[in-house]
Amino acid sequence: MKYYIIADNQELTGFALQNLLKRDENNVVNRAVDKAGLIQLLKEHEDSVVVLDYTLFDFQDEESLLIVSERFSMATWVLISDELTKHFLQKTIYTSHVFSIVFKDEPLKEIRDAIQYASSGRRYISQRATDLILAQKQEDDEPAVLTATEIEIVKAIAQGKTTKEIAIERFSSIHTITTHRKNIFRKLDINTAHEVVKYALRAGLIDPSEFYI
Repeated sequence: MKYYIIADNQELTGFALQNLLKRDENNVVNRAVDKAGLIQLLKEHEDSVVVLDYTLFDFQDEESLLIVSERFSMATWVLISDELTKHFLQKTIYTSHVFSIVFKDEPLKEIRDAIQYASSGRRYISQRATDLILAQKQEDDEPAVLTATEIEIVKAIAQGKTTKEIAIERFSSIHTITTHRKNIFRKLDINTAHEVVKYALRAGLIDPSEFYI
């Protein structure tokens, strides 16, 4: 019997993963909606395979993810997201051998292979992830430059506003704000809203007295 934990707050993806894993009647599949719930499930079955969308979960940064993976050293992980930065990939892959990497928009065979590898204790890195990890940083890279709109959205994210709330305030569609958000994360080489807050504090875009990181 193999235990799986789906840690993905995107309902459609979670549903699809659950059905994929339950094709084998010997699999036991659980869902975690936050880090606390994930840790509780890992306590119950420390040798679980965790299928995690890091960008949609409440890990503050890659360090907090690595701490949990070290605490539950018998578990293996499949990191499956729309986008992950080169820095995050390099940090996780070079620090630990328990992480497999695949992207949500890759062929279903890649996702199946990643889960199968993790289930047998092996690591799977998709070709796209490999290309990102090995990509050489250009020597003349310039600092990320955000547009005026992106700066305003950074401030809103740092203030805890949701994508929907930002869209309403700016009279924009949720799709437009989501696109801005992805561009901001790519430019700043970050993955989570918590990292946006830290950037906004460092850049002086928000008042530090209003936040407790």
